[in-house]
Amino acid sequence: MTRLQADLLLTFVAIIWGSAFVFQAHGMQHLGPMAFTGVRFLLGALVVLPLALWEAPRRRPESRQRPMAPTLLLLGSLMAVGAAFQQIGIVTTSVTNAGFLTALYVPLVPVLGALLLKESPHWSVWPCALACVAGAYLLSGVQTLQLHVGDAWVIASVFPWALHVLLVGRMADKFDAPFAIASGQFAVVGALCLAYAFLFEPFTWAQVQAAAIPIAYTGMLSAGVAFTAQVVAQRTAPASDAAIILSSETLFAAGFGYWLLGERLNTQGLLGCALILAALLAVQLLPLLHPALKRKTA
Repeated sequence: MTRLQADLLLTFVAIIWGSAFVFQAHGMQHLGPMAFTGVRFLLGALVVLPLALWEAPRRRPESRQRPMAPTLLLLGSLMAVGAAFQQIGIVTTSVTNAGFLTALYVPLVPVLGALLLKESPHWSVWPCALACVAGAYLLSGVQTLQLHVGDAWVIASVFPWALHVLLVGRMADKFDAPFAIASGQFAVVGALCLAYAFLFEPFTWAQVQAAAIPIAYTGMLSAGVAFTAQVVAQRTAPASDAAIILSSETLFAAGFGYWLLGERLNTQGLLGCALILAALLAVQLLPLLHPALKRKTA
């Protein structure tokens, strides 16, 4: 897979995630947030499982000698903790604040890559990351950012999200098993979230049936297809690029809100969309225009 193909695949992922916001909103009318997350990720694990079984005998011989369980537990836990912190934060802060603060993971990915993995991203990553954060700020409609306790939880969720984006492609390549990595981490997320739901949320089979369509869409497409495509693409695409491209889900969410829910953006929101779109295109095209400026990886 070429880098351009990987970037286009990540753009496809962002489109699916953007469309999923509509279904997630409907699903939350019937299930608690952790119960909904747990059920849809378990469904996603089942969707990808046949591909993981097909992949197993085709892996590189040396990669089969490495135990995969600790990696699956780590990646799944990062996803689950990120989702949990974000949901806790949303209880006591506004959705607009949460949407903007979550975008802070975009510049955090290259920072962590430089600190932990000694990676030096292409120069275009830094202005594009800042443009994404600025675009998310404008698109969220936040006028004055007044921080509350919930905002601290949302900010805390940024770190596990950033670490997951940073590590998932490397782990898939290390084990030569993108489908097994995807299915396994989904199973871990599902188990952890459902364990919480059984203890702290109302959770019945009737509620699951009432949310069947949102669960099917977000489980099969948003989790099963999109998250798996993310793992496959990040075997090629640098994590810092992936963070910027995936952040465009905010842009596509606004587009689907316009199309399906009749939501409208003001001038500030349209400017935010333009900034995110410009960053999305720039991070893919600028390195191609200057092929001599390669990333340096220690």
